[in-house]
Amino acid sequence: DWSSDVCSSDLGTRLRPLSCSRPKMLFPIANKPLIDYTLEALSKEESVDTVILAVYYMAESLVRYLGPTKYDLGILYSREQRPLGTGGPVKKAKDMLNGESFMVMNGDLLTDFDYKRLIDYHKEKGGIATIALTQVNDPSRYGSVELDWEGRITRFVEKPEFGKAPSNLINAGIYIMEPEIFDYIPDGRKVRIETEVFPKLAEEQKLYGFESHGFWMDIGEHHDYLSANERVLERNNLNECGEKTQIAPSTVIKKPCNFGDNVRIGADCVIGPNVSLGNNVQIGKGCKIENSVVFEGATIEDYSSVKGAILGENSVLERWVKVESGSLVGDYAQISDGVTITEGVTICPSKTIEESILTPKQVM
Repeated sequence: DWSSDVCSSDLGTRLRPLSCSRPKMLFPIANKPLIDYTLEALSKEESVDTVILAVYYMAESLVRYLGPTKYDLGILYSREQRPLGTGGPVKKAKDMLNGESFMVMNGDLLTDFDYKRLIDYHKEKGGIATIALTQVNDPSRYGSVELDWEGRITRFVEKPEFGKAPSNLINAGIYIMEPEIFDYIPDGRKVRIETEVFPKLAEEQKLYGFESHGFWMDIGEHHDYLSANERVLERNNLNECGEKTQIAPSTVIKKPCNFGDNVRIGADCVIGPNVSLGNNVQIGKGCKIENSVVFEGATIEDYSSVKGAILGENSVLERWVKVESGSLVGDYAQISDGVTITEGVTICPSKTIEESILTPKQVM
């Protein structure tokens, strides 16, 4: 049987302040934590029975949420005392893998990859590692690869300069590996597998690439996160309401949207498209919300508007507040009456904002 080692790729610094109080794997996408999409998909693969989570940042949040099993998968935890990069966690989990082939995934991915095809391809090629690949317009944010006619990776360029990538095929953050990979990963230190291990395997012709054309996104930055929420809502054509949710008859809901439990929406609002509202969100009358994610317990009072933004847990927008595209409002932050938050503003948790912010900046 296979084990799937799901690794969180970083501390979520690009999604601060929201990642200050939760790991990225627990960010809700259409009101379901990101990690649930991964585990649910893996549970449908007959050859996957156990997931090992390499945990460091806010590890206890994940342990509390997932426990020892979910979706009929066993869940084990490999705890890092300090960050070990992308290769170190794999080496640290060695003794939990029982000498079997295994899959490694970044923890901030949303994808519908066909894992069985990837596993079968890896077995057929017989390499030490196989990297799932996907095509993007701009590979400079990722790792670009070049393949030969047999599917071997001949060149691996991590985060190439814009316009200098060998191809538009990028490392999708999903790998199949044989136990021999541990011979290539140094012990007891931080290791970047993309720059220290994969180039050696490519040089020895033991690294293969599997090109997939399925849905794939990471949620490394706020616009990625909003896009992921939008794509899930659109793909499932969602227009769901949780239990005890109340929406005034005069309010207009534009599909797709997803509302949690005990949501209250007042009269004459326009909500949507592409809006997720967490549990216990309270919205007054005359509000407009579009292309946004509102975490649980947030309050948006009368005549306020939110466009292309993310509002943290238990945050409060008072009356006539305007939050514009690309802004993040931290947990428990409070925005006073009549304040405008312009594009690209980040407000840290528990801050009170009493004056408009009209230039992009971070409010500590």
